[in-house]
Amino acid sequence: MSNSLIILNTIDFVKKELKDAEGGHDWFHIERVYKNALNIGRHESVDLEVVQLGALLHDIADSKFHDGDETIGPKKAREFLFQQNVSSEVIEHVVKIIANMSFSKSLDKNIIFASPELEVVQDADRLDAIGAIGIARAFNYGGFKDRAIYDPEITPNLNLSKAEYKNSTAPTINHFYEKLLLLRDKMNTKTGKRLAENRHKFMMHYLEQFYSEWEGRN
Repeated sequence: MSNSLIILNTIDFVKKELKDAEGGHDWFHIERVYKNALNIGRHESVDLEVVQLGALLHDIADSKFHDGDETIGPKKAREFLFQQNVSSEVIEHVVKIIANMSFSKSLDKNIIFASPELEVVQDADRLDAIGAIGIARAFNYGGFKDRAIYDPEITPNLNLSKAEYKNSTAPTINHFYEKLLLLRDKMNTKTGKRLAENRHKFMMHYLEQFYSEWEGRN
């Protein structure tokens, strides 16, 4: 099967699987990450097929929506790619990307897999978590989980363990400090770092405006 047909089949599969997904983790999130990954990948020495498939399948079963089970996504991706007669080498690489790219995984401080393709897909996903879209996604998910927007009495935890991060019920504003504002410095590629800069600045300006309005100064 040609690479272009595999990509088209993958897009169709992901759209169907995520038809009723939460708004920040739906097909449109995947599409944005896919575009980001292609943009970054063109400037890196990578296998673009692996990058494309990793980007398209990275959230096929996000553990947040499956009782924290991190094995479902890689398993679904493996089964689908096998049905598409994708080579075993590519399947294993894509599955390892899916299993190792999340922010919570980075809190383990125990890197067990690394590749240039993982770095590209990870940067592409992290870009969609910051800037204007990142802000929209954060508040959408906060509403989905019925979390407070902000509570001055609840301070951000800047030293979250993986378990604490995954089980957090903190207000959405805390999420900026516990994850979103950290992502700029966690980018892997030169292109990712460059694209993250403006998005990071936008979030900082947003928070200034937010606190100003919260205090009635503006």
